[in-house]
Amino acid sequence: LLEVNKEVKRRGAFLHNIMPLISAPEHGTHFGLTGQRGPTAAELLAVQEACAGGANLMKHCRQCRADAVGLLGEDRGQDFTLDLVPEAPVYDGAARETYRDWVVAEREDRRAAAEAAQAATEAAVAATSPKLLVAVTTQGGGRINQHFGHATEFQVFEVDATGVRFAFHRRCDNYCVDGGGEEDRLERVIATLDGIDTVLVAKIGDCPREGLAIAGITARDTWAHDYIETAVLALYREKMAQKQAQSA
Repeated sequence: LLEVNKEVKRRGAFLHNIMPLISAPEHGTHFGLTGQRGPTAAELLAVQEACAGGANLMKHCRQCRADAVGLLGEDRGQDFTLDLVPEAPVYDGAARETYRDWVVAEREDRRAAAEAAQAATEAAVAATSPKLLVAVTTQGGGRINQHFGHATEFQVFEVDATGVRFAFHRRCDNYCVDGGGEEDRLERVIATLDGIDTVLVAKIGDCPREGLAIAGITARDTWAHDYIETAVLALYREKMAQKQAQSA
């Protein structure tokens, strides 16, 4: 892939997508049927980092199918045919305008909060401080607003003294099923979070928190429902202060 990436850059491409093999047996691909495993999350990240520079790397891909509706083995395409679409959808202009105003205000509030958090970080953290990878559980809106057990993917951010940057997604099976957690699912989640220092969540139970801690991953609900950038920067300042105190 390093050689492929060199050719991609040489030919003038501005974007390169490096994805893992679709190798789970239930997907029915050649790789899955012949026993060729896909890379671990850490292996994929190592290749992406080795190919960085020049062409931008596409890291947000979820390997979706635009022509599919439903789940593997449960095609629901017939539930969403054109004949089921209402002929005259109702449009509420006032409600739409109210929502737009809320979006504008929320966006401005998030921007201001991120700028304040960045200024506080630059004032408190040395420019040479190491970077961290932090995972968050979110349902959208730029906030940490999802229970750990309900997450089917983690958004991972890279943070250092210069700021917070989205790095990539990591998908997984949700830990909670029918209101309870499953140990084998937690093991898969831990594998998904390989290389991650901390995961920020809206809420998490004691059992998964302890399981993550044993694997060297800290789970925090300190900043539940806060903006992602604000929370990640606050965590970074806290960790760098602890590191400085330990070395003093």
